[in-house]
Order: sequence, then C-alpha cells, then structure tokens
Amino acid sequence: MKEITYDVRIYKTEIYKGKTATTYYVRWKVGGKVWRKPFRNAAQADTYRGELQAAARRGEAFSRAIGEPVSWGRTHQAEMSWYDFVCRFVDMKWKAAAPKYRQDIARALTAASPAMYSTTRGKPEDRELRSAMHRWTCNTKQRKEAPEETETALRWLAYNTKPVSALTDDPGLVRDLLDAATSLLNGQRAAPNTVRKHRMLLSNALDYAVELKLLPANPLKTLKWKPPAGTYEVDRRSVVNHSQAKALLAAVKAQKPSGERLVAFFALMYYAALRPEEAINLRRDNITLPSLAKNPESGEMEEPPNAWGELHLLKAAPYSGREWTDTGTARQERALKHRAEGHTRTVPIPPPLVRILRAHLAEFGKGPDGRVFYGVQGGELPFITYRRAWKAARKVALTEKEFASPLAARPYDLRHACVSTWLNAGVSAPQVAEWAGHSVDVLLRVYAKCIVGQDEIAKRRISDALE
Repeated sequence: MKEITYDVRIYKTEIYKGKTATTYYVRWKVGGKVWRKPFRNAAQADTYRGELQAAARRGEAFSRAIGEPVSWGRTHQAEMSWYDFVCRFVDMKWKAAAPKYRQDIARALTAASPAMYSTTRGKPEDRELRSAMHRWTCNTKQRKEAPEETETALRWLAYNTKPVSALTDDPGLVRDLLDAATSLLNGQRAAPNTVRKHRMLLSNALDYAVELKLLPANPLKTLKWKPPAGTYEVDRRSVVNHSQAKALLAAVKAQKPSGERLVAFFALMYYAALRPEEAINLRRDNITLPSLAKNPESGEMEEPPNAWGELHLLKAAPYSGREWTDTGTARQERALKHRAEGHTRTVPIPPPLVRILRAHLAEFGKGPDGRVFYGVQGGELPFITYRRAWKAARKVALTEKEFASPLAARPYDLRHACVSTWLNAGVSAPQVAEWAGHSVDVLLRVYAKCIVGQDEIAKRRISDALE
C-alpha cells in the first residue's frame, strides 16, 4: 500500500454537547480511513477544517499514516489522542501476536491509560472504564461488537484522553504514565515480573508513536527509573519429593468425575517436565512406548522392567480465552516455547510414566484429533477442570500445614519438581535444558536453589585441591 493518497474527503464538523462542555470534532477521510480531531471551540475547528479543505483543493498528497497533508509533516507534528493511538497500536500488533501476548498488551495499556485522561468530568467508574478498555478497546477482534452497556464508557474514553504529544510537552506525564502502567488498582506496585513486562510493552508502544511521528523520540528511554528487585528462581518450598508426588497422583485419581483421566496428565508434568499447555495438546502419535515383552513362564505379554519410552513434542496450546484467539476457542496452537515453528523436542519417558501412560491409553483411548486428554463429554479438557481437581487433591494428600504452604500450589510446580530431580540426579545441565525446553543459562538461574548437596561436593573438591 502506498503511504500517500489523493483520495480525501472532508465532512461537516460534528458537535458533541456534554453535561459540562461542548466538543467540536473535525472529521475527514483519507484513502478510505476516517480521521477525527477534537477542539474546544468552534473557531479552532473551523480553522483546522478550512486548512484541510485548502490542501485538498490544491491537490496536495495526504499521508495515510497521520491523515494530514504530507507538507504539514515538515512543520507540524501529527496529533492523535491516546485512545485512538492505543487502538492503532493494538491493531498493528494483533495479527502477529500470540493470544497471551495480546492479553499482556491489553493489561499494560489499560493500566497506563488513567494517566492520560484529560478530565474527570462525567467520568464513569474506574472499574467500568478499565473493563471497557481491556475487553473492547484493546481487542481488535471484538472492538466493533462492544455491547450497548459499554457505550457510555467507550464514548467517554474516546473523547477524553490527552493527545500523545502531551508526553513531550509535560515530562512529568511520562513518569505518571509509567507509574500507572506498573501499579495495581489499589495504587500499590505490581509484582516485579509484571512491572518489567508492562514497562517493556509501554516502551514498545511509544516506539510506535515515534514511528507515526506523534513523538520526536521515546520519552521513556530518557526517564531515570530503577526496576524493582525480583527473582526468577523457583521457590524450593514448592518442589515435591517422589513420595509426595505419588500421594498427590493417588489423590487426583480419587476425584470424581474426571480424576482417573487426569492422573496421566499430571504425571507427564512430574515425570517428563511438560508444561500444562504441552500436556493438554499431546497426541497419541507424539508418544513412543516400549514394546511389551513375553513372560517365559506365563506366556503373557508384560511391561518389560526398566523400559523407557519417548515423547516427541511439536506444538503447545496455551490457555488464553476465546476472546483473544483467532479460532474462537479457549486455546490456540502455537510453536513450542523457545522453539521456532516446526522445531520439535524429545523427552524421555521413565518406567513409572510408561506404565501410567499405557494404562491411560488402554482405558480412555484417543479423543478428538487424536488428543490423549479430553473432557468427560468428549470435548477439550477444560482449564477449570484440572485446576479444581488439583486443588482438591492437595487438600487430601497434604497435611494442613503443607496445604497452606507453597508446596505444589500449582500444577506447574510438578514440572519444577521434575527438573530439580534431573539436576540432583547428576544429569548434565545441557541435557536437562534440552529435555525441559530451556536454555542452559535460564535453567541454572531458575533452578539454582533446587540443586541440593552441591555445596558439600564443592567443599570436598576444594579441600582435596588444597591438600
């Protein structure tokens, strides 16, 4: 698409009469896209509209990116409200972004937006505004389908946010924007990982504002700001041992009606370090089990002792919610984490997991699309089903003190326990990283506190060297 066009049409000025003020909107169309700019009085709106008309009559080229004559870009800085800019940024990112990344963008920009409100007159409740911003404004897929009950909030947002250029005119506004993006509803600082993520996403958005000529430079990059101290290490208190893991799996099996079909699901996390989105997307074709051996005494086919199998993982299906996926399903398939599209990962299946998987396949077979795990009604295994089963199993298998602790608080902690077991068994870090789908440096940083006994070994080696 060309960046300029001569297809321009200027409309009649719109007048919006609010309870306390009147706003005049100049509307015009450039290459099929409608633009709108607010003014506080009729004279300013008429002047701006007249300048657009004059440029169009002279046959000047208009920019598709900013909606104004190309010649103005040499002396004028483009204007766009924060609300319109958020819509533009979200739309630009939507197609290439994974569903969970789309959610992250929506959360970050929704949190930041209150700093860009131009007034509090007629402002709906904060919760209503945040809901409208997150669910509809920051969602390209369903923005045009917003229900009538959100119309008041969306209209207020569209008419009452500052222009992006205000971030250049008011340096203090940049800090307010960052503080809002990295804070909770109660004003307290968000978790360190959330703070870093939202700061990164906000910076990406302002880089795009520079690209659109709305800002001369990204003001966030010159702001003196220290990120909060955080940790990426696994909490050692959350890691279960083998006895605890077996007790939890037994407790899962007792949960009705889904428990029996979930044992293998959780076992894959504990024995093979699968992520939940990898386990839930597992197909029968991804599993290679050892062949059964004939018992010379009974003549029956039996599981050979200490026989290993393999998992060949190709895709994962993270949970994100129907409103954020392209397919309209709660999950959307994507490449494995830290892997390029089409790249696989092979993970060994230890003998205990071989037995569990063989029993599961014998009883439940294959579900839709060859899936190993599916719901009681035959559809996709619901996110809430396995979360509830795990919570109930913890209450049965753990003591009251353990239940109140971080021990296996989430199904994901089973994966941490598996990786910790591999490392403590002496498996080399590069091999563990390959099986778990990590880089070696991330592996050692995340699981540093879960490798036990290494300090004593190191001390002995140092003593030997000194002697």
